[in-house]
Amino acid sequence: MNIQEAKEQIEKAVRIYLMKDEYGDYRIPIERQRPVFLLGAPGIGKTAVMEQIAQEMDIALVSYSMTHHTRQSALGLPFISHKNYGGTEFDVSEYTMSEIVASVYEAMEVTGKTEGILFLDEINCVSETLAPSMLQFLQYKTFGKHQIPQGWVVATAGNPPQFNRSVREFDIVTMDRLKVLEVEADYDTWRKYAVNKGLHGSILTYLDIKKNDFYVIENTVDGKSYVTARGWEDLSETIYLYEENGFTVDEVLVGQYLHNKRIAREFASYYDLYQKYKKDYRVAQILSGNADADVRKRAKNAAFDERISLLGLLLEALQDKIRKNVEFEDALRSLLPVLKELKTELAAFTGASSQIPGLLEARADQVQLEMEQEDKANALSGAARRGYQLVIRTLQKDAKELRMQEIDNAQAAFLFIKEAFDDQVTDMKAQSDEISKELENLFAFVEKIFGTGNEMLILVTDLTVNTNSMKFISRKGSKEYFKYNKKYQLYERQQEISDALEQLQI
Repeated sequence: MNIQEAKEQIEKAVRIYLMKDEYGDYRIPIERQRPVFLLGAPGIGKTAVMEQIAQEMDIALVSYSMTHHTRQSALGLPFISHKNYGGTEFDVSEYTMSEIVASVYEAMEVTGKTEGILFLDEINCVSETLAPSMLQFLQYKTFGKHQIPQGWVVATAGNPPQFNRSVREFDIVTMDRLKVLEVEADYDTWRKYAVNKGLHGSILTYLDIKKNDFYVIENTVDGKSYVTARGWEDLSETIYLYEENGFTVDEVLVGQYLHNKRIAREFASYYDLYQKYKKDYRVAQILSGNADADVRKRAKNAAFDERISLLGLLLEALQDKIRKNVEFEDALRSLLPVLKELKTELAAFTGASSQIPGLLEARADQVQLEMEQEDKANALSGAARRGYQLVIRTLQKDAKELRMQEIDNAQAAFLFIKEAFDDQVTDMKAQSDEISKELENLFAFVEKIFGTGNEMLILVTDLTVNTNSMKFISRKGSKEYFKYNKKYQLYERQQEISDALEQLQI
């Protein structure tokens, strides 16, 4: 199965393991909750899947790599306990709490989340001294004498023996206690993740042209040669930062992430070509609806590979604006209930006006604490983090400006806060109007230059699989998108976005 199918299987397992009966007991007893075992080649996204599930289900996640654990660190250290049995004193060996089990309790205490996933990576690479204890853990969720808390689901992962010399193949007794999911690298599935993650357009368009270069593991005369999904994702992040700093992206850099000389060389060459296309085609002019005759002529006469690159450039530029606008609106939606609570609080406020900024700062501190708790639970996505930060900055900025304005009553203070919020909403809507126009111009350009063939299908498909662009289109509409979507029947396959019709108001 591919990684998306595995994610769905894991999420279903977590949901049924957390189901309770009418008395509050878990429907499936903890000893019958088979741990999930993701078995697949390195770098295909096993760890990322666990993070996504925890974030989407709003539960905690504690992750451990088992390769560095000894018997002592996993099971705990022995100590002598004095016991009295039938009037006779005995010295008994006991164990301190396992570092792993203790981490689960610490996560519960810090985050306030009582349910979560304990993810043990490289489970089939444990040390020889620890291996015998793993069977007990996989069935009873116990390290030493300490059991992980109820409400925590165990998920594990490992590599097949051909990828890791340290692998110990599990026997039938052990495998019979696991939910085994064998995962294979699949570019089309990974691409949907990559589009939503915002991977660099040069990577996506290169792999669209050369799908076979997505995942490669070979034995050569020079040793192992490999390219993984993790390598492409890490390279993407590095390329963005190199571009931001004006550094050169070359084969030397690429080879640090793609450990295959041919692929590293060919991608580095393609990246240079991609950058040339960015200059030649003047993407901003196309999106503004002002593409000149030379650009239109070149695009019309371009080979299919060049057309793919151009579409990647256009989508990369537009999707970045869409992502920022959607996150801005989502943050304002999160800020709205906070401001409504402040409105109620200020309506009943009888203290000195100098204390009002402190109320906003206290709210900012509260939101900061919520963000930190989510972060410690490993349940905070990048978009959610940026949303929290915008709310915090807004409250802090309003508090600072209230002090400077020297407003002398609570009602005037709230009106000032409301006006500042309304200004943000106006800015967000102005940005979305500009994006809507650019989206319209993009469809017009593709239709006029390429017609309604494969290029238009690629455009509609990429807008459809990207969560942010679908959220934007659901909220703002796009007659051009729905026109072609009806032709390709893609939108109906997407999950309905429940908050599409919500309005920003206070």
